Amino acid sequence: MLNATKTTMSENARGAEVLIILLALLVLALPSPIAAQQSTCADCHFADPRAPGRDHLEDWDRSAHGRNRVGCEKCHGGNAATFESFLAHRGILGSANPSSPVHPRNLPTTCGACHAGPFVAFQKSTHFELLRKGDDRGPVCATCHGPVAGDRPSPKALEGHCAQCHGPRGIALRPERAAGARTLYEAINESREMLAIAKPLIGRVTNRTRRAELEGMYQQAEVPLTQAVQAGHEFVYDNLNERLATALQRIEALLGQLANPR
Repeated sequence: MLNATKTTMSENARGAEVLIILLALLVLALPSPIAAQQSTCADCHFADPRAPGRDHLEDWDRSAHGRNRVGCEKCHGGNAATFESFLAHRGILGSANPSSPVHPRNLPTTCGACHAGPFVAFQKSTHFELLRKGDDRGPVCATCHGPVAGDRPSPKALEGHCAQCHGPRGIALRPERAAGARTLYEAINESREMLAIAKPLIGRVTNRTRRAELEGMYQQAEVPLTQAVQAGHEFVYDNLNERLATALQRIEALLGQLANPR
């Protein structure tokens, strides 16, 4: 009986040792708080009231970039793994430097590293050709979306941006372009709102087969709408019009199905 007890205790001890080893390996495998931190740049700049670009920093903090931990180094370069100022800022170039990733001529490529669809479309535009030739007067990503905030401009704001060059006092007089862009993006926003109405209604459908069918229709409507937005970055709106018309047709069919359940 004593031997059996000793054997059981020995087995329990070995089991505990194995458990401790496994837990230790798990702890080692987990990222440390420092490793999990994707960027120390913003933390350091927030802590220093003398740091430049406070508005820029706060725009980042409120943006989708900030929420998704897309740190400063992704665009500006530098070393985000250190709090040592000299090391952190090594290699960073000001936006006026033609070699800087945030110089206007380089900004589409920098943004395009994450936003591939809009970048591919933008490369087909006359505005991109201007940049390639060294003409900085055309729009770049920051013109409409802000330097860091990643805002989606309202149709009225977009018209204002276009009018700076294509308005009555612009360098390339085409006032109908600005007004046409506003009208198209108003239609895009309306389409987005219609899809937003459909989504919760689909979620309330209890029949799984029926809900899956409606979800498929939703996705089929969402695809051309996304393509329309990307085509807008070409600044030639034929493709946008075509994709938007397809999206509207599919959205209306989806809403019709929701309004008249089987």
